[in-house]
Amino acid sequence: MERRDVRNIAIIAHVDHGKTTLVDAMFKQSGLFRDPSQLAERVLDMNDLERERGITILAKTTAVQWQGITINIVDTPGHADFGGEVERILSMVDGALLVVDAQEGPMPQTRYVLLKALQAGLMPIVVLNKMDREGARPEEVQEAVLELFVDLEANDRQLDFPLLYASAKMGVATDRLPWDPVGGTLAPLFQAIVDHIPYPVGDEKAPLQLLVTTLEHDDYLGRLAIGRIRQGRLEAGAMVAVAGGAGEIRRARVTRIFGRLGLRRVERQAATVGDIVTVAGVEDVAIGETLTDPERPSPLPPLVVDEPTLTILVGVNTSPFAGQEGQFVTSRQLRERLWREAERNVGLKVEETDSPEVFRVSGRGQLHLSILLETMRREGYEMEVSRPEVILRQSPEGWLEPFERLYLDIPEEAVGTVMELLGPRRAELVAMGQAGAGQVRMEFRITARALIGFRSEFIHATHGYGIMNHLFDGYYPYQGEYQEVPRGALVAIETGVATAYALDNAQLRGTLFIGPGTPVYAGMVVGENSRPTDLELNVCKRKHVTNIRSSTAEEGIRLTPPRLLTLDEALEYVKEDELVEITPKSIRLRKAILDPIRRKREKVGR
Repeated sequence: MERRDVRNIAIIAHVDHGKTTLVDAMFKQSGLFRDPSQLAERVLDMNDLERERGITILAKTTAVQWQGITINIVDTPGHADFGGEVERILSMVDGALLVVDAQEGPMPQTRYVLLKALQAGLMPIVVLNKMDREGARPEEVQEAVLELFVDLEANDRQLDFPLLYASAKMGVATDRLPWDPVGGTLAPLFQAIVDHIPYPVGDEKAPLQLLVTTLEHDDYLGRLAIGRIRQGRLEAGAMVAVAGGAGEIRRARVTRIFGRLGLRRVERQAATVGDIVTVAGVEDVAIGETLTDPERPSPLPPLVVDEPTLTILVGVNTSPFAGQEGQFVTSRQLRERLWREAERNVGLKVEETDSPEVFRVSGRGQLHLSILLETMRREGYEMEVSRPEVILRQSPEGWLEPFERLYLDIPEEAVGTVMELLGPRRAELVAMGQAGAGQVRMEFRITARALIGFRSEFIHATHGYGIMNHLFDGYYPYQGEYQEVPRGALVAIETGVATAYALDNAQLRGTLFIGPGTPVYAGMVVGENSRPTDLELNVCKRKHVTNIRSSTAEEGIRLTPPRLLTLDEALEYVKEDELVEITPKSIRLRKAILDPIRRKREKVGR
């Protein structure tokens, strides 16, 4: 069966290269909406975190129609930390739309997702976006894209890709230079998709095969399974077999079937080869399982994704302020939430530990883990989290550790400072060149272990003008310990409310993380010591009142604004003997052992 009326395509791009904006323009010009001017910007970034950070985190499916042909579009994350989303989504499509900034050119995250697409045998279409920007250099970027394809070992068919020049913001695409947006539309892009992306082919009479690649939840319908029908036919009300990875088969009844058109679900009575559908009624289905014919089961191979590289310990909040700000604070609630996340986030792994109140959570990178923690925090969970650690592997030759490719775009005057930061971390310089006027692009090979905590130092060293990207490079022999720069903490010794009088004295000792009026407890980290040792101090001390003077009789106190840590910064900053306390309203650093006497005994024992 040839489905010439369907095309399935994934959109691939580096962070902020404009793929979500391009989907907006495709929506507006496909005639789906009666009044396109009412369509919000970045409609596929439905998650609050996606809108705030300007990145795609969750892969999402949608569809538009062009001249009677349904184009199913999958928006893929642009960051390598969400590779689990990318790998399973690519199994649903036949082609990929690679969006590249016409000024920046192909970037590291582009390389990762494109590699997965080429390995899956997808047919690419390249779109050089942001042609309306000053400084666009389409000829040079075109050469860089071709070099990237060759470097990733694309086959001859993939190397013969169609090339389009576009401005997603203006809703214009063309297949020729010089760039002229006057009177243009996205019609050349739609036509390229129809002409060059293979249409689905399969046997409608064969046993049903639908690999579940994504899960959703509906308050009325329950768990929804999303996947593409490889062969066979699926009808509403039919019995199906659910085949798991271990070979077990169980039965379920499909209650409803939905397709996509724009942002809404469209109910269907049946679906066949090539359709990407949402299925209701299969309550206990998991990602990677196959819906197939109960009489003639024909399961597909289960999804295989890259293993996690970073791990943290997530436990119940045990600080004196536990339960004051969050709604979900027990170990049972924490366990249920983490296991629910592991079901639909295939790149994540959750394990029990010796303690019933602590769980080991492993992911693809620090961003992957911090997004999960931020999401849980906004849902009302309280927890405490340890310092991230890399996951080592045992091999016949010894221990292996994960390495990263680090790509830096920095001002020329900051090169020496950045090299000084990377020297103690044993980073190996691989390549160096110009990245524009006054900018230098550097590529390093560095252990993932040494990269923890580097981002905040890098931003400070480049005064915020540096751009940092990194990409997983593989597992290689363990490099041994490296000398971290010792960093001391200012630790509160009393529970109470911080006062301006006490903080005025404390700020002479280092950098503060809190301001006056902040509630603190004994063992809470309130700042960074200017010396490499921890210093305990009382930040709740008040000025004494006497019969000679009042508490406000002295000159006015001037405090330096505190350095308020975000969740990402706190995860980078935390030391081995510290924890990050996360609540819906606060991010706090604290010592793992709050009692100062016990803390000293532990230090002496080590």
